[in-house]
Amino acid sequence: MSAPRVIAIDGPAASGKSSVAREVAGRLGWLYLNTGNMYRAATWAALRDQVDPQDEEQVARAAKSWNISCTVSNGRCVVQVDGRDIEEELNSGDVNRAVSLVSRVPAVRDRLVAMQRELGRAQPSVVEGRDIGTVVFPGAMIKFYIDASEEVRARRRGLQGQADAVRERDRIDSTRKTAPLVAAADAVVIDSSSLALDEVVARVMDELRTRALIPPEA
Repeated sequence: MSAPRVIAIDGPAASGKSSVAREVAGRLGWLYLNTGNMYRAATWAALRDQVDPQDEEQVARAAKSWNISCTVSNGRCVVQVDGRDIEEELNSGDVNRAVSLVSRVPAVRDRLVAMQRELGRAQPSVVEGRDIGTVVFPGAMIKFYIDASEEVRARRRGLQGQADAVRERDRIDSTRKTAPLVAAADAVVIDSSSLALDEVVARVMDELRTRALIPPEA
């Protein structure tokens, strides 16, 4: 099987990876897949079902009944639970506080990774998350890791009206046993701490052109 036409973009919370991935996908006319929203949907379902996010066994059992799906609309994947678009509810304080706990459960990751691979293999895609280049698409055509200092990321979350515990999310995401957050050995690392969105996007596009992965005029 040939390697998937996937640009993998990983990074910690509030590093800017979602905005970068969305912009790059738009410029290329490729599918944009935010895998973080899939884990947020699982977290929303857990909270709806009054599942304790701290209890991994309880989360694993409950995950078997969650009907999580994605539909493609306007070049991006829209996550649904039981056929309902819940994206407006995915950045609530409760979901923010629990998403790293639910995401660490192997049964949740196994199920969602299978969905992510199916979507990414169906058409050229820009896929962003925390384990795209290391687990989901280790054979991606190119991998990026977008980072930023903890202080910058916390400030960005505040400007977005969110109150993520960035340090705690980093700890959980980077120390979990299954698919921990880490830059792939062959990833292009970009520190966005002092860069505007268009500057990060420009670096990504330049790297794609330099490697002849997209036409020079793209």
